[in-house]
Amino acid sequence: MSERVHYGGDYNPEQWPREVWDEDVKLMREAGVDLVTVGVFSWAQLEPREGAYTFGWLEELLDLLGSEGIGVDLATPTASPPPWLSTKYPDLLPVDSKGARYSHGSRQAICILNPTYREKARDIVSRLAAAVGGHRALRMWHVHNEYACHVPYCYCARHAGAFREWLKRRYASLEELNQAWGTTFWSQTYTDWDEVVAPRMTATFVNPGLDLDYKRFSSDAFLEEFREEREILKRARPDLPVTTNFMGFFKPLDYFRWAAELDVVSTDNYSDPANPDWAMESAMHYDLVRGLNKRVPWMVMEQASSRVNWRPHNSAKRPGEMRAMSYQAVARGASSVLFFQWRASRAGAEKFHSAMLPHAGTSSPVWADVAALGKELEDLDGLQGLAVQAKVAMLFSWPNWWAVEAPAQPANDLRLADQLRWLYQPLYQSGVTVDFCSPDEPLDNYEVVLVPSLYLLSEEQGVRLASYVERGGTVVTSFWSGIVDEHDAVRLGPYGGPLRVIMGCDVLEICPLPPSEPVQLQWEDGHVSAASYWADIATESGGRVLAYVADGPWSGRPLVFETTYGKGRSYYLGTKLDASGLSWIYEQVPALRAWHGFGTTGQGVERVVRASSSRTYEFLINYAPQRRTVQVAPGGFDILGQAEVGERVTLPPAGVAIIRRPGARQFA
Repeated sequence: MSERVHYGGDYNPEQWPREVWDEDVKLMREAGVDLVTVGVFSWAQLEPREGAYTFGWLEELLDLLGSEGIGVDLATPTASPPPWLSTKYPDLLPVDSKGARYSHGSRQAICILNPTYREKARDIVSRLAAAVGGHRALRMWHVHNEYACHVPYCYCARHAGAFREWLKRRYASLEELNQAWGTTFWSQTYTDWDEVVAPRMTATFVNPGLDLDYKRFSSDAFLEEFREEREILKRARPDLPVTTNFMGFFKPLDYFRWAAELDVVSTDNYSDPANPDWAMESAMHYDLVRGLNKRVPWMVMEQASSRVNWRPHNSAKRPGEMRAMSYQAVARGASSVLFFQWRASRAGAEKFHSAMLPHAGTSSPVWADVAALGKELEDLDGLQGLAVQAKVAMLFSWPNWWAVEAPAQPANDLRLADQLRWLYQPLYQSGVTVDFCSPDEPLDNYEVVLVPSLYLLSEEQGVRLASYVERGGTVVTSFWSGIVDEHDAVRLGPYGGPLRVIMGCDVLEICPLPPSEPVQLQWEDGHVSAASYWADIATESGGRVLAYVADGPWSGRPLVFETTYGKGRSYYLGTKLDASGLSWIYEQVPALRAWHGFGTTGQGVERVVRASSSRTYEFLINYAPQRRTVQVAPGGFDILGQAEVGERVTLPPAGVAIIRRPGARQFA
């Protein structure tokens, strides 16, 4: 693939008469499109009846696209089996937690372990690869589409049996499983493997260990099917990279495990323009995707040109927002910016989902924005090989997400996404870029590691984090971390488990706070701030108390601690600090203090730096409704505005500047 930022979207020509294809390709070239995804929903066109295959139309399409220099990300069609398949083989439809079987008539109604589905999927993928896999227009393979999007869990008998086999590989014996799940509680002890079932609807809480392992198993089951398709494609064209599109913070699939299997990580991002925090949440999405596999490139596979069609109220992007959102992805490392879809559908469930080419055609203002951005990106090269500069890591894991939000917790409204946003937002506003990392990753390249409610933590992961501090790193850990092991079993003694050595305190009890009862904190330097949601009942244990509760029934209780461990430093937050309290903590960390002033000068301007050993690109994007002036280092050149810049850059609403400077510079 070339050095430019690739531009395009999902192309579904089977929805249109043949004469429209020529117009499409002409307009694609006019809009600067150089990459399209083809075939995602085409199974019924490729195999209209069982065993009857029609690949001629697809080959003709690839010829047409290739002749105009438009590359193809060729998808397997296995996310949407045709009606004949589920009508003839109804047992491939999934079963819900109440034991009811789904009907066909939508998409992704699949039991991913059904042998007939797997056989038919392998067949259509093999035939697709044989028919057109050698075509010169192909640039990538795209497996399936948004795995598990609509039916993340199947509870059929086949899944239950496969789950038991998965458990036998995970646990050496039934006795070990009973120990891990704590099945002596509620008389749930298993005496035969056949007694273990999928966690269908029960009278009350399902065993938490069973539920956690079923989520692990389900993610692995989908991954196994992906691997089958990938291997077929790799045998046909080993030179082509393989991807499948993720969905950012999508709970059912452990994307860290999945991303290790991809040549290119891709994601679908549908930020809600009506959400005042959309830019921050979109930045988090991209920082996560970039961090899932730090050895390979990543891309935006889908975004909307304007509005979607599946929210209660589908707000449109305002003028300039689509461009700004696209540059946000590029700033945070995306190699490609694609949309769903190229041409707006006339019929079907997504006919009112916006597209690059809207219903009104080229007279639409959306088309004007799409074409202008494409031409701009055509001239934007030199970004490949430039790493996003991030010295801060945020630890995140899917097993922790599954466990911390399981029922029967002290605070059943605790949402991990809220914890991430709480710690992330002040850094985003200050222009500090964050890498999301698995607790299994080495962390020595980061100056600061944030640990938001890492409730589920293995002993090995905890020791790794403590060792990072011991070697000189800085950690900020929030409440409800280190509580249970990898089986969701509580570690006895003061809470914290392997993190206790870096917490500076013993957490003896916890006290979720009612929403109407925030507390005031008295800090050691005399200032006062507020806290809410949670209060640890803790005592000092080698740490220094930074803040106490100043009022109410918990008055005098310490809640914020600082401790040194080896060569490093750690902060423990036993409550949810307000913005001023969290900012005060961040100001104590040298790596974060350097950029504290940017948030006050930027006021709605996002700042990201990409750099190599020879050049630096500083991205500035204004999401504020007013013009903003930002102070920058002098001596740069704005490659979009084609002008030298001094010490200040002024951006209109939705304005973007990309400042190029020679040489490498160090940024937070």
